[in-house]
Amino acid sequence: MPRYSYDRLSAQDNSFLLFEQPGLYMHVSSTQIFELGPLETSEGGVDFEQIKRFIASILHRIPRYRQKLQWIPYENTPVWVDDPDFELEYHVRHSGLPRPGSEQQLKKLSGRLMAQHLDRARPMWEMTVVEGLEGGRFAVITKIHHCMIDGSSGVDISQILQSPSPDHHIDENPPAFIPRPAPTGRELAMDSLSDRLRLPLRAVRGFREFRRETENLREEISVRARAVRNTMVAQNQPSSQTPVNGEIGPHRAFDWYTTPLQDVKALRRALECTVNDVVLTIVTSTFREYLKRRLVDPAELDFRVQAPVSVRRDEDRGKMGNRVSAWLLRLPLEEADPLDQLAKVRETTLKLKESQQALGVDTMMSIMEVMPSSLLSLGARSASGSVNTIVTNVPGPQFPLYLLGAELREMYPQVPLLQNVGIGIALISYNGRIHWGFNADPQYLPDLATFVELVAHSVEQLAAAAQVKLTPPEAGGLRQAQAEGKAPRKTAKPAKARREAPKKASKKAPQKPPGDASPPEAAG
Repeated sequence: MPRYSYDRLSAQDNSFLLFEQPGLYMHVSSTQIFELGPLETSEGGVDFEQIKRFIASILHRIPRYRQKLQWIPYENTPVWVDDPDFELEYHVRHSGLPRPGSEQQLKKLSGRLMAQHLDRARPMWEMTVVEGLEGGRFAVITKIHHCMIDGSSGVDISQILQSPSPDHHIDENPPAFIPRPAPTGRELAMDSLSDRLRLPLRAVRGFREFRRETENLREEISVRARAVRNTMVAQNQPSSQTPVNGEIGPHRAFDWYTTPLQDVKALRRALECTVNDVVLTIVTSTFREYLKRRLVDPAELDFRVQAPVSVRRDEDRGKMGNRVSAWLLRLPLEEADPLDQLAKVRETTLKLKESQQALGVDTMMSIMEVMPSSLLSLGARSASGSVNTIVTNVPGPQFPLYLLGAELREMYPQVPLLQNVGIGIALISYNGRIHWGFNADPQYLPDLATFVELVAHSVEQLAAAAQVKLTPPEAGGLRQAQAEGKAPRKTAKPAKARREAPKKASKKAPQKPPGDASPPEAAG
């Protein structure tokens, strides 16, 4: 029996380390806003020491938070080992805004923190508690490297760090952290060599198991082969260059927007599509209008989005690491009518489900488990030229969460940028609202606030076209969508096929987006 212990990273987890380069860091972040509640100090600040004691008391439930990377010699392949020098004070930090701190100041602070790398010599996560936010609130900005989590496992962690009940208790006697011995470089190298020698036997066993679990072996292999081929073809076709794409710099801008979940569900019901189709249509309309303002003709663009798709199974619940595939789809920016946009988006997503592109990515990642890191790195970088933006949508808990009795009101996610991708859009649903987080390189989106305004305008346009009424935000602070009776058209048909009634309804939409009137479309 070996006297040491370690966990090997999967090929997908490792890919996020290999993709990283100076100024382009692969950590997942979020900005969470809480009411001060019982954490308010007598001076109006936040009880940071109590938060730190609470984090210390639950770390045994997240073992990866006290592990760091170690590298197998010659292979450049990482493993997780316990960190004997773990210091909680390095990872849980205290900051503040000049009171009364505004949300705009919080966004700038979030952007600065997101632009800073995580130290690979330590466990790869940080949490910054920010006091001084106006309205009796404070914020927590988290950073976790993507090699540790995907969106779903991030939600699982949030429900460990927070409670569904305002009642709180800190365990003053948590299990002691006793680091397991880490292997030496020589021991890692010998283990890796032994593992590779056993690879053919493992492959035979894996094939036998795959055969036992597969009803039609020939058909399953054929489906996976087609999915891999379609995925490789899609990833090797370069997308159009636009003003939001280029070599990514070291700085980040962060902004956010909130949509009531009921609004989106009402749109989904009225248009008989998925929530993801609604989100992608809103994104399509936003990019179309934004690129027109940048004097680019949307009709001439092959504009593509990468949309991560979770492939977690029930047995993967609560596990760290990545269990995610991705869709690569073209957005119909040439369509001006939101219902025509939705029709094409839905047609594309149905074809992607039929072609099982997500299965292709998942199969490719399984194959890469036995490939050298150099080939894995090459594959990850080559795919970035086929993408213009990222849109990830993660379902979160639909009930309030509390940090030591302080209610979590808002949580805005941040997806890391890829090379050549100047803006990434992340969404998470929480307690009746969908929170949008926009992470951008300011050299490509110097007016990120305008982009966010266009998202809000796109929601209004789609709602008007679908005859869905959005109640005003001042009604309790949450808009609840209400369909105006039964819409005469349930599906997103092309605009030319619409009847007169929907045409009249669409006139209720704002005639132009916020800000200056859009310039005429011009070739970019």
